[in-house]
Amino acid sequence: MPWRETLTPIRMERVAVIAPTDRTRAALAEVARSAAVELDLPYPPGDGPEELDRAAEAAVENGPVSGLVGWAPARRVPVLQDALKPLGAGVVPLKTPRGVQPPTLLTGIERRARKAPRLSRLLVDTYTTVPYSDLDPARLAGLAYVVMFGMMFGDAGQGLLLVLFGLIIRWGWIKALRRFQKTWLFIFGAGLAAVFFGILYGEFFGPTHVIPVIWLEPVENPIPPMIAALVFGAVLLAGAYTIGTINRVREGGWAYALYARTGLAGALLFLAVGLLAGGLAAGIPGLVAVAGIIAAVALVLIFTGLFVEAGGGATGTMQASVELVDTVVQLASNIVSFTRLAAFGLTHAALMMIVWQATTALWHPDWRAVLAVLVFLVGNAITFALEGLVAAIQALRLEYYELFSRVFTDEGRPFKPWSPRLPDSVPPGSTDSERQTP
Repeated sequence: MPWRETLTPIRMERVAVIAPTDRTRAALAEVARSAAVELDLPYPPGDGPEELDRAAEAAVENGPVSGLVGWAPARRVPVLQDALKPLGAGVVPLKTPRGVQPPTLLTGIERRARKAPRLSRLLVDTYTTVPYSDLDPARLAGLAYVVMFGMMFGDAGQGLLLVLFGLIIRWGWIKALRRFQKTWLFIFGAGLAAVFFGILYGEFFGPTHVIPVIWLEPVENPIPPMIAALVFGAVLLAGAYTIGTINRVREGGWAYALYARTGLAGALLFLAVGLLAGGLAAGIPGLVAVAGIIAAVALVLIFTGLFVEAGGGATGTMQASVELVDTVVQLASNIVSFTRLAAFGLTHAALMMIVWQATTALWHPDWRAVLAVLVFLVGNAITFALEGLVAAIQALRLEYYELFSRVFTDEGRPFKPWSPRLPDSVPPGSTDSERQTP
C-alpha cells in the first residue's frame, strides 16, 4: 500500500442499496455480512438479530423496489455489488450532498477492527476523530511523542529497561501483559529514544561514568539543551503548520487556508518569528526587515479572517482585535513551552545525580555497602516511576496543545458499518421467500 494512503482517510461514496421489495431483507442480510455500508436509518441502529427486520421495514418503497441510503468505502462497493447481483439487487453511487461530511475510516482500521488499536492511533483518536477531509498525522505523532519522551527521560540504563519491557510484552512471556501487546513498539521506541539521549548526556542509571559524555552533562551546562529543545519545538510547529495548512485547503479551499490562523496566515506569522530570531541572533538587519514585512502581511490576513468570522461591524472589529492579540501571545507561549523538554530532562538528571551522590557517600566495604546498594536501587525505582509518568504526560500535553490544535479545527465522525448479528434462519444466498422469521 502506498505510504500516501496511510495519511488520508479512505475515500467514501454516498450509496443507495436498491433491491426488489420482496428481496429487501435478503439484500440487507448481504449488506450486514459485508460490514461495508453505514446505513442512514431513522432510529439508532442496534446489533441484535431483530435489527434485520427493523431495517427492512425502514426501507423506502418506490413501486416494486425498496432502498436505503448510506456511506461505503469506494473500494468495497464493487465487491458488495457482486454479492447483491444474484438477488437482483445492487449498490448505486450517489452524489455527495452539499455540506455533509462523510464518515471517516482510516487505513488499517478494517484489518484491526477486532483488535486493540496501536497507541499512535490512540494519540489522535483520544484528541478527536480525524475529519474526512484532513490528513491523518497518527504515525508522525507517534514518532514525535517517543522523541520528546526520550529528551525528558534521557538515561541509557533506564531506557534499556524500557526496551526490555517492550520486548517482554512483544514476546508474551508474562500472561498478564499479553493484552498490552499492541503497545510494545511504542514502549520499545520510547526506550530507544531514552537510550540515545542518555548516551549524549553520559547518563547510565545516573552520572555513574559507565559511559562517556558524548555531548554534555545537562546539570553542568543547561543552556544548550534549552536551545536544542526550542529548535526541535520549532521544527514540530513547522510540521504542524504545514499539515494544518494542507487540511485547511482540503476543508475549504485556498481562500479559507489563506486567512486561517492554523493555515497559511498562521504559518507566515510563525515563519516571521523564525526569521526575526535568526536575524537578531546573526545580526542581519535585512533579515529582520523581511521578518517584519512577512509578519505584517500575516497579521493583516489573520485579522481579516477573524473579522469576517465575527460577522463584521464594530463588534466584529473588537472581537477580531482581541483574538489577534491572543494569536500572537499564544504563538509565543507555544514556542517557549517546548523548553519543558529540556527542563524535565534536567530534572531527571538532577534527581539521578542526587541518588548517585548519596550512593557514593554511603559506600564503604562493610555493612554500609548494603545500604548504599539499597539507596541506589530505591532511588532509581522512584525516579524511573516518577519521571516516566511526568515525561509521558508532558509529551502528551505538547502534542495536544501545541501541535494538534493547529492540525485540527473540526471534528469528524467515525465510520460505523451496519453489521448486526443475523438470525440463524437467514443462510447466505437465500431469498426472502425461502426464509422464516424466527
